[in-house]
Amino acid sequence: MNREKFIRKCGILAGWIAVWFGLAALVDNRILLVTPIEAFRTLTDMLGRGSFYFTLGSSLLRIGMGFMTGFGAAVLLAVGSRRHVLLEEALSPLMNLIKTIPVASFVVMLLIWAGPSFLSSAVSFLVVLPNIYMNTLEGLKSTDPQLLDMARVFRLPFWNRFFYIYRPALKPFLYGSLKVSLGMCWKSGVAAEVIGTPDYSIGEQMYLSKVYLDTAGLFAWTAVVILLSVIFEKMIMLLADKFFAWEPGCRRQLPDVSRHANAGGGHMPASVRLSGVTKSYGGKKVLDNFSAVYEPDRTYYLTSPSGSGKTTLLRMIAGLTEPDGGGITPPSSCGMVFQEDRLCEDYSAVKNVELVIGDRRRAEEALCQLLDKDALYKPCRQLSGGMKRRAALVRAMESDSECVLLDEPFTGMDARTRERAEEYIRSRQKNRILIIATHI
Repeated sequence: MNREKFIRKCGILAGWIAVWFGLAALVDNRILLVTPIEAFRTLTDMLGRGSFYFTLGSSLLRIGMGFMTGFGAAVLLAVGSRRHVLLEEALSPLMNLIKTIPVASFVVMLLIWAGPSFLSSAVSFLVVLPNIYMNTLEGLKSTDPQLLDMARVFRLPFWNRFFYIYRPALKPFLYGSLKVSLGMCWKSGVAAEVIGTPDYSIGEQMYLSKVYLDTAGLFAWTAVVILLSVIFEKMIMLLADKFFAWEPGCRRQLPDVSRHANAGGGHMPASVRLSGVTKSYGGKKVLDNFSAVYEPDRTYYLTSPSGSGKTTLLRMIAGLTEPDGGGITPPSSCGMVFQEDRLCEDYSAVKNVELVIGDRRRAEEALCQLLDKDALYKPCRQLSGGMKRRAALVRAMESDSECVLLDEPFTGMDARTRERAEEYIRSRQKNRILIIATHI
């Protein structure tokens, strides 16, 4: 199939070259249109001159610098806008303005203000900036809020959150915007050079070809621009592929502040206390004047019917939901199995546990107690529901936490697997508070 596709592409290319030969013969005027052979001969002559490579390098440096600075500024501004709504609102009209103003207008204004030397860099910067900014911001906004809640509960450091939560969300947005921006920055950058004609630039050579009616030279430089644009795009996209495929080692959970403060005298988990807690959704009370005390080194089962507020109670203890009334003395740190698995689906079960504990070998050893070895390094999207649940359970039990909250942890497990899971939970409880919401 690949061989047939290659032959078909070669045939199409040969057909268009034949059309070019035919049009050149029909026009029969070297000023209006040259043959492919003449254009190729001019290109080979250019390749033998040292000034050709200096010109090539100068244009590549200018346009490449414009692209890289535009990309960097766009990403930084998008991160800032995601964190601060006011910044997003302030930048929105500016980005839309830059996006809609014709490139020719930018070229003329910048030529008046700054001269020709950095014209192509500035134009490339302005072409890249709004496209990358808007797509990066959209990618950040599309990050799964459930995974962000998980990161908050497990106290994941920014390094882990960036590479394994934000990066997968950004991938489809950045890929598309990079391809568009790479093509546009080269077209606009060379166009700016043609108008500004800075020394030792491709645009200057194209302008001189026009002045001297050197059509073969114009075609040769156009071929150079196309080839250079393709190579630059391939290099940037290859770097992007490497970046998105890279799986760096994970950092350990952020330290428990209260535990650190008590490190000198030995630390025991404190009790979790709820006093007169109420919570309503849509006018319906799910918790009404609820009070309880959960002590260290004990296991508590919440077995009330579905819809009675078990999940809401666990979320309040974890600090993800605020009560409408009453008071909570929460644990200083939590591990949690959520109602959903909340795994990073693009990564393996080992990576999901390593994300929390920062130790790949320990993650593998812990998972081997509940999963077969051939399942440890498969992307979680390829695992069954029961396997995902076990990975989420290991992640919670291996976390450095004073309290472990398990919301329906045995979903998707048969009786034998559940027995293994319960034994694993008992072996890993230590002196922590363990609260399990489940159906009996």
